[in-house]
Formats: sequence, C-alpha cells, structure tokens
Amino acid sequence: MDPNNATSMHSHCVDITMEVHQVVPPPYKSTLHKFKARLKETFFPDDPLRQFQGQSLNRKLILGAQYVFPILQWGPNYTLKLFKSDLVSGLTIASLAIPQGISYAKLANLPPIVGLYSSFVPPLVYAVLGSSRDLAVGPVSIASLVMGSMLRQEVSPTLDPILFLQLAFTSTFFAGLFQASLGILRLGFIIDFLSKAILIGFMAGAAIIVSLQQLKSLLGITHFTNQMGLVPVMTGAPLVSVIISTLLVFAIKGQKHGISVIGKLQEGINPPSWNMLRFHGTYLGLVMKTGLITGILSLTEGIAVGRTFAALRNYKVDGNKEMIAIGFMNVIGSSTSCYVTTGAFSRSAVNNNAGAKTAVSNIVMSVTVMVTLLFVMPLFQYTPNVVLGAIIVTAVIGLIDIPAALQIWRIDKFDFIVMLVAFFGVIFISVQLGLAIAVGLSTFKILLQITRPKIVMLGKIPGTDIYRNLDQYKEAERIPGFLILSIEAPINFANITYLNERTLRWIEEEEDNIKEHSNLRFIILEMSAVSAIDTSGISLFRELKSTLEKKGVELVLVNPLAEVIEKLKKADKDNDFIRADNLFLTVGEAVASLSSAMKSQSSTMTEGAQTIVAHY
Repeated sequence: MDPNNATSMHSHCVDITMEVHQVVPPPYKSTLHKFKARLKETFFPDDPLRQFQGQSLNRKLILGAQYVFPILQWGPNYTLKLFKSDLVSGLTIASLAIPQGISYAKLANLPPIVGLYSSFVPPLVYAVLGSSRDLAVGPVSIASLVMGSMLRQEVSPTLDPILFLQLAFTSTFFAGLFQASLGILRLGFIIDFLSKAILIGFMAGAAIIVSLQQLKSLLGITHFTNQMGLVPVMTGAPLVSVIISTLLVFAIKGQKHGISVIGKLQEGINPPSWNMLRFHGTYLGLVMKTGLITGILSLTEGIAVGRTFAALRNYKVDGNKEMIAIGFMNVIGSSTSCYVTTGAFSRSAVNNNAGAKTAVSNIVMSVTVMVTLLFVMPLFQYTPNVVLGAIIVTAVIGLIDIPAALQIWRIDKFDFIVMLVAFFGVIFISVQLGLAIAVGLSTFKILLQITRPKIVMLGKIPGTDIYRNLDQYKEAERIPGFLILSIEAPINFANITYLNERTLRWIEEEEDNIKEHSNLRFIILEMSAVSAIDTSGISLFRELKSTLEKKGVELVLVNPLAEVIEKLKKADKDNDFIRADNLFLTVGEAVASLSSAMKSQSSTMTEGAQTIVAHY
C-alpha cells in the first residue's frame, strides 16, 4: 500500500464518517510554571499551605503554630472526660513500657536503665509534635536489635561499655537528624522502599535470632550471638511477671543460689548526655550508618502504626509531621540518655484498646515512668534476667507472621522471594546486609518493570465499541487491517529499545498470520497509560514511523496525555508524525474513521475500474 494513498484516504475519512473528537494539545505553560507545578505535586501533594490562603496575619500565625505544634489544635478543647480516658490508657501502656524498656535496652546491649530513660523523655516530645492520637512511644525491638548488633561488630559492650553507650547516643542523634530531615524536606517516599514483603521477612528472621539469643538468659548459656526482638504483649502480664519474680528472688535471696539478676539501677530521671555525643574519630562512619538504618526502620514502623490506627478511628495522620516529630524526639533523646525510639505497635494497640483519646496518654505514661525512676528503682535490682528473656521471646514470637507470608505467596511470587531473601539474609548473613540485599532485589524488580513495560494487543468486544486486552478477554476480536496496541507505562530511555523491538515483532507476527485477501494498514497505539515521555522516547515514534512507512503502514495515536502530546508536537516541527488526522480520543473513533476511509477508497477504486472497462 502506498503511504501517500493512506494519508489522502485518511484525510478524506473525516467528511464521510461520524463526528470525530480531536485530541486537543494542552494550553501553553512556561517552563518555570511547569517546574513549580511538578515540584509542588512531588513534595507537597497534600498542599499544606492551602489553609493559609485568604487568612489574616494573626490567623496565619495561629495556624502556623498549630501546624508545627499539633497539641495547640486539640489542647484548648481538652476536657476532664477526655483526661479520664487518657489516664486509664496511659497507666496501661506504662505497665508495658517499664518491663519492655528494660528488656529492649538489654537487647541493644545497653544498660537496662537506658530503656526506662527512653520511655520518659521521648513520649513528652511526641505529645507536643505528633499528630497521632493512638501512637504510644518508646523503644522497639527492631531498632534495639539493629543498633545492638551493628555497634557490637566494632565495639564490645562489656569490654568498653562507656564507648558503646557514646556510640549508641550518637547513632540516635543521626537517626533523629535523618528522620526530621525527611519530614522537613518532604522526602518520606524514601521509606517506601521497605516493602511489606521485606519487613515481614526481616522481622521473622530477626525474631528467630532474638529468641535464640535469649537462650543465654533462659538456659544460662553464656556464649551466644547477640541480636533483636519486636512487638510487645497486649496486657499487663510482663509487669506482673517482673513484680512477682522480683519479690520472689528478693525473698529467697536468689543471688546466693545462682539466679542472675539485673543488679543495682541508678535512681533519678534522665541525666544529660550531650557531652557523650561523638562527631569525630574512627567511629563516625559507624554511627552514621547505624543511625541511618535504625532511623529508617523505626520511622517505617512508627508511621505504619500511626496510619493503621488513624484509619481505624477515621482521622488523618500527617506523614511529614510524624517524621519531624519522631526525628526531634530522637535528637532530643540523644541528649537526654535515650536511644532510638518510635511508635511501638503493641503499645499503640493497647493504647487504642484502653480508650486513648489524645496524646495525653503518652504524657501519663511518661509521668508514671518518671515516678518509677525516682522511687522504685531499688526494687528492680532483684529482677531475674530469665524473666526479661521470657518477655522478649514472648514479644518477638508475634513477629513471625505466617498468614501474611502465605498471602504474599498467593498474590506475588516475586515478593515472596524478596521476603525469603530478607528472612534468610538476616539469619545467615547479618541484619544490615540481609536487609540491603532484599531492598536491592525489590529495586531490581522496579527496574525490570521500567525497562520491560507492559504492552498488550487490543481487540473489540462484540456488540460494543469497547477495546480490551485479547489475552484477558477471550471474546474480544481482532479488526482486519488493524494492529491495536496499548502501552501501559511511561516511555523513556530505559525502555525504548524493548518497545520498538516488541512492536516490530508483533507487526511481523501479524503479517505472517494475515489472510491473503487482507493486509495490515494501520498500527494504533493506545497511550492513555503513558504518563510521561523523555527525549529518548520521542525517537521511538520517529523510528517506528520510518519503519512502518516502508511497509505501507500508517501509525495512529490514541489519547496521548497532555505532557506527552506537548513534547511530541515540539519535536515534530515538520508535522511529520503528529497531525490532526492521525490523533484520536478513543480506539473506537480511530477504527471507525479509518475503516470508513478504507471503504471509501475501495469504492473509489472499484468505480474507476468499472469506468475503464466500460471505455474499452
């Protein structure tokens, strides 16, 4: 078929078919305007400045203060009825915070008292800056495991406890700095690289390691590897166990009988620790790396927990505010003898079930821990380590989520492989390397999807004007003379070679299978799902059009989006491949218009032949 005939035929079709809606290019916008719009959509999709529009200066100052300090939003309306609910929930989570704080500090190879310090100051900071009503703040097993295991690789917590403590506080500072920076710069999408599959595999592997580690306490084994523990329990059982076992050991003088106990703990609230932060020396790289990893892990858990309970209670949690709150919580904590803290799932679940209404429940918990630090510390020196080990094992067992793993297997086999990589990587290699390998594998999956985008062949559903994937809808029918393809991904330098080769291969297959009395005349590309195109992607259309012209086939585009058609028009100065007569809004319109043109041309050729025959 002559390409010129195809073009003239196509131009003629507009007059003899139904009304065809033309694809309208977007209105002109300057480069600066488009850059600002893209910047706003990328970093400010929630449009936090919208509430300030049209407000007086005083009102803007009030709204600004409320935005930075959410406590100013609900604080003025706080009532005694709300306090009664928060008091009960705060006392309840304190019953978890005390034994878990001691246990998780041991898990991080830190003095047990640091776990209680970390349950005092950070909740107060979060109550002022946080936006969740249900999040209960304190040490968690994931961060405790990772920090303890990473620092222990280079510094012994028993041979050099002061240095180890200094590195823990400094790592906490960098964790908080990183977390707050993500919130301020609105880069929270970075933590999305830790997929659900990675976290499930990671936590299950960590749970096994932690459980084995506690054999040292449970069975008296003194030489063993050291690592983590996670989600706490939902009742006051840990505190009851600690109290009963402590009283029992005190009564029978258990130390004389070989029972290992915590030992004497320092009384009083958090001492300052800013003088212990180390920002120089050979361990700077270690603390920065530890802070980065523990910061990401704790931030992921805290935001996930906050969003979960916000959805249950039908209110919104601002992710960026949460990152800032958790970040400042750890920065301030590093200067007040605290290590990495975040919102713990178990404590938050208890907080929610106990009827918490506001962040005041964190304040109540903090005050309870403060009272414990001031007046009850001497009693805890008789707490047996075996009970703390049992608390950790009981808590981390909940990390092994078999139903979630089975669901991942049913939904996505590749995600299941990622989960297994995280699981076995943590067990047999190390926490950070196991996690890094799993993240790398997930990133490879994303790159594979980018470089090998989905492109499908469409057919018409009988009795309708709807075109759908031939593989998915078996009743869909091909249209003679047409090859209709749908590209379902952005077009860029990473995938143009694949798209070009795959399209040409489809054309060759179509030509091989085509019937003798018919031939391929049009390639229709449905582009509704092509959200973006780069300069390399433009070349795909040039090369494809050039190849098709040699075959006498015309390239037709359907519904290119605003950014795509704008770039195509700018690149097509000679109106070579972007014209009004090869752009359509729907596949149905394109097929109807082009089919009418083919019939018209066929009729014209037949009449011409009859005239010639009559002449002779």
